[in-house]
Amino acid sequence: MNRRFWIILPALLLLALGGCETVAPKDEAPDEVAVEDQGTTIASTEEARTRTLEDERGFRGNPLDDPASPLAKRIVYFDFDSAEVVNGYRPIIEAHAAYLSDNPGAAITLEGHTDERGSREYNLGLGERRGHSVGRTLVLLGATDRQVQTVSYGEEKPATDGHGESAWELNRRVEIIYQER
Repeated sequence: MNRRFWIILPALLLLALGGCETVAPKDEAPDEVAVEDQGTTIASTEEARTRTLEDERGFRGNPLDDPASPLAKRIVYFDFDSAEVVNGYRPIIEAHAAYLSDNPGAAITLEGHTDERGSREYNLGLGERRGHSVGRTLVLLGATDRQVQTVSYGEEKPATDGHGESAWELNRRVEIIYQER
């Protein structure tokens, strides 16, 4: 089998398993959001950095700065010991994939994080798998490999301190960080 098959197979499995229901952290599950084409196009990378958008609510500015946009949500949470994207976070990933597809000069770093349980080596690997899981989904939805970089911090940069489930569920995450170019 060729290399392409082994790259595509996990992505197809990820999509096939997308229908499995999982539970997101309390008060952190995203609202279901439909991503619609705003009717704007990007002519160049420079224009992408400075473009403005005016929507039906009157928001004017870069869509990355709109607090009501799904692009404002930049954290994907995971279940314990899992790198599978929870269904409730798919609209966020779809919105970021569409933005990256429409803005070829844009780039992101996916920072993978874990809770404190497990060895340092295991948690670095799990954080990396979580980042790659989000990255593969972004690429399947239109982003390019060149736009997506992954780094794992494991348990080293917790979102919150604490040693119980309420802290752990906030630390099991991938953060989407846009890069300046």
